[in-house]
Amino acid sequence: MNKDNQEQSRYVQIPGSERSLVPHSRKSGPVHPEEEMSVTVLVRRPSVDGFLEKTGTIPFTSSRHLSREEFVAAHGANHEDIKKVEEFAQSHRLSVKEVNAAAGTIMLTGSAAAFSKAFGVELAMYEHPDFIYRGRTGHVTIPQELVDIVDGVLGLDNRPQLRPHFQIFEENVEPLRTATARKSYTPPQIASLYNFPQNVNCSEQCIGIIELGGGYDPAELQNYFSSLGVPQTMITDVSINGATNQPTGDPGGADGEVVLDIEVAGAVAPGVKIAVYFAPNTDAGFLNAITTAIHDTQNKPSVLSISWGAPENQWTTQAMIAMDRAFQDAAAVGVTICSAAGDRGSADGVNDGLVHVDFPSSSPYALACGGTRLEGSGRRIIREAVWNEGPDSSTGGGISDVFDLPAWQTAANVPPSANPGGRIGRGIPDVAGDADPATGYQVLVDGQHTVIGGTSAVAPLWAGLIALINQQLGHSIGFITPTLYHLSTRSGALHDIKVGNNDSGSVQGAYEARPGWDPCTGLGSPNGINLVTALHSLLSTS
Repeated sequence: MNKDNQEQSRYVQIPGSERSLVPHSRKSGPVHPEEEMSVTVLVRRPSVDGFLEKTGTIPFTSSRHLSREEFVAAHGANHEDIKKVEEFAQSHRLSVKEVNAAAGTIMLTGSAAAFSKAFGVELAMYEHPDFIYRGRTGHVTIPQELVDIVDGVLGLDNRPQLRPHFQIFEENVEPLRTATARKSYTPPQIASLYNFPQNVNCSEQCIGIIELGGGYDPAELQNYFSSLGVPQTMITDVSINGATNQPTGDPGGADGEVVLDIEVAGAVAPGVKIAVYFAPNTDAGFLNAITTAIHDTQNKPSVLSISWGAPENQWTTQAMIAMDRAFQDAAAVGVTICSAAGDRGSADGVNDGLVHVDFPSSSPYALACGGTRLEGSGRRIIREAVWNEGPDSSTGGGISDVFDLPAWQTAANVPPSANPGGRIGRGIPDVAGDADPATGYQVLVDGQHTVIGGTSAVAPLWAGLIALINQQLGHSIGFITPTLYHLSTRSGALHDIKVGNNDSGSVQGAYEARPGWDPCTGLGSPNGINLVTALHSLLSTS
């Protein structure tokens, strides 16, 4: 047995790391052996489970959160583990570019040939009708001596991992509706309908926004906020893995997502600071953006807005475990994660005859945000129902195939999955808000005044409300999801949506709205002032 074969015989597969080809893609040739690339290695850390259990089911008092400095001291990666990975990298001609001990991530750089040998994979180039990507099939492998140290390896494959969850309103494709039902709103008008606290200065708060492409024009944002009479938001860009603010000039592309997120969050939480974390649209880029934001000791966001996602079956298990671990970090340090639940109904755009939910909103540590169709005037809601304009224009929601039913959802009457077998699992969404493009948000993007909807708008809407709540409570509320399920319906903190469904048309069975929690709009849309009052009441008795 030669040296290379002996070395490979010591390698074992990382569970959950297997990849398949992107459907409709074909191999076009090998990766150039000298292509420079970066990969993120996830290493073990002391678990935060014990800390989260001690916080109880209502963990929103500041005394129950760890500071970011306390977190890294108690739960950061072990120095000796990091050293062993660094030695492994050096032995395979790979360089250590960055170590995030708090997140337990190590970014390595080197040639494609070196990575292929180091992790026992065959990298190749693949062509898809919409993009070209570097990919692999099968498992990633590591030496036996790293088995108990390395939990995952992300970035070897750089396929586009997530998609934005927004839709521009197009008059010519709107189904038959009365003209009066087609009404759009400015974000402050939406906030008024949802009874958000008024005259609150959020300058002490920071909202982190994760973006995986596109960009914004600062002057255009200034004009937009001025036109609304809203204080100009201070925006800080944070570059992840080389990605930066790069507007494309196409409002229907990633620019629409970036600008929608900023304009909604900044307009409903006046004066709030916004940190935009620009990252490549890969599993590694997404993880690094999230961990950077959660452990950011400079901007210190107290809430993250994530409007990107993909069906659970399009992720590797190792990637979902890595993201979920990061979301647990967020809960420990008092950061709320608001995540869009998807815009393509109960099938989430997957054409296999089954229902699917979107990740990362399916993580139990995310506040999953579904969509409604909202009609109202001033501060009065006239009608609100599940957003459903067809299989590719309706709120995501359903039962996770990956995550188990959390303890705090056991009393919510979460139904079994509509898929064969009727799995009982994590139900999404948790909450909802206006998402129908026909009753959407008036925004200014790439010089165009347009109306945008989608659950992409609901995540920053809820992020803005969380910032207002944090400002009024005087500390970060953090992992609010269990608290919302604990609130009495008598508090009026949430408007129960009882009409509609998110049937995708191509699957057997649909999820219907109903009194209480449902797999279309969760617990419902917010009544901001009532929610603040209910939280104050809980705080005074805890």
